[in-house]
Amino acid sequence: MDILITGGTMFASRYTADYFVRKGHEVYVLNRGSRQQTDGVHLICCDRHELGDTLKGRRFDAVLDITAYDAADVRDLHEALDDFGTYIFISSSAVYPETLPQPFNEDMTVGPNVIWGEYGTKKIAAERYITENIHGHYIIRPPYLYGPMNNLYRESFVFECAENDRPFFVPKDGRMPLQFFHIDDMCRLMELLLEKQPEERLYNVGNTDIVDIETWVRLCYKVIGKEPDIRYVDGTVPQRSYFPFYDYGYILDVTRQNTLLDKTVDLYEGLCSSYRWYDENRELVKGYPRRNYIGFIDENLI
Repeated sequence: MDILITGGTMFASRYTADYFVRKGHEVYVLNRGSRQQTDGVHLICCDRHELGDTLKGRRFDAVLDITAYDAADVRDLHEALDDFGTYIFISSSAVYPETLPQPFNEDMTVGPNVIWGEYGTKKIAAERYITENIHGHYIIRPPYLYGPMNNLYRESFVFECAENDRPFFVPKDGRMPLQFFHIDDMCRLMELLLEKQPEERLYNVGNTDIVDIETWVRLCYKVIGKEPDIRYVDGTVPQRSYFPFYDYGYILDVTRQNTLLDKTVDLYEGLCSSYRWYDENRELVKGYPRRNYIGFIDENLI
């Protein structure tokens, strides 16, 4: 297939581009050309808001919109496209209000979430534009993505602590639930959507097995053969000052996803793949910006 992928240079979009290149497709990436491109892609060097006639006269079998955050992002790309088949949009679990009963399922009404704020409401607006204007679309709502090429300072922060034999500080009793989804699983799901064209248009995605914070930390340490010295931090200390996730545990119902994906990547094996990539690409892990968790810990917790 001829596939257009927005972005293509960082984490989810970069891995997606690499995945579909390896599968033998003709992959076109749309970005400003300011970072290194994935081997084997065709670069369309342009800002998605200034496309003009750049995409006119082209037909794509699929558009994988990995990087859109709001309705304007989607609208400007959609209006610039000439002809395409399936449109897949990566949304977010942030569209579910924190007040809804859990696990969240696709039939629930979306709305503002006080934890995610504007990020969630902008994703809702993007989803609304798609459902009202784009035929042949699919919307994917992931929890925390992880895996190779993850430039966010999440599992890499725990790996760094483990490598340096640091004690690890977890919030409260360490029991807050975390749901993950490996980036390779997300690509496999997109591939299945393109192949099978199911009637359902909206999919929560994620591992069926939920872990808590402490279990996740212990798995990260296990990846490099270490056992963590766990320290518990009471709720008076702002969680995001020393830990890479918000004080908000939630679970997605992924029953619909599981009708397509027969299994997902085991979390420990997925973390091993994360570490292999991180070990060779440490300089790429920056975050937005990279938080100084260790500095805060040394000054305030140890």
